[in-house]
Amino acid sequence: MSARDADREAGPVCHDGVCITCSDTAVEVTVVELLEHELAVVDTGSTREEVSVALVEAGVGDRVLVHAGEAIARLEKS
Repeated sequence: MSARDADREAGPVCHDGVCITCSDTAVEVTVVELLEHELAVVDTGSTREEVSVALVEAGVGDRVLVHAGEAIARLEKS
């Protein structure tokens, strides 16, 4: 299997805070509370916002990339 095929099987991955779908900037935030209906409260560093986590498996304390109010990727813990 080639590296390219392995990437396809792993699914989309966002790099350097850029949304792979539209090449726009995504914001790295921390999940502070999970809500009903696949929503979460996240800490942006300067405020708290409600976003959708329907596309990712995220828990409290996870860092996610958010674009247009939708978490699009969970970041690996360092």
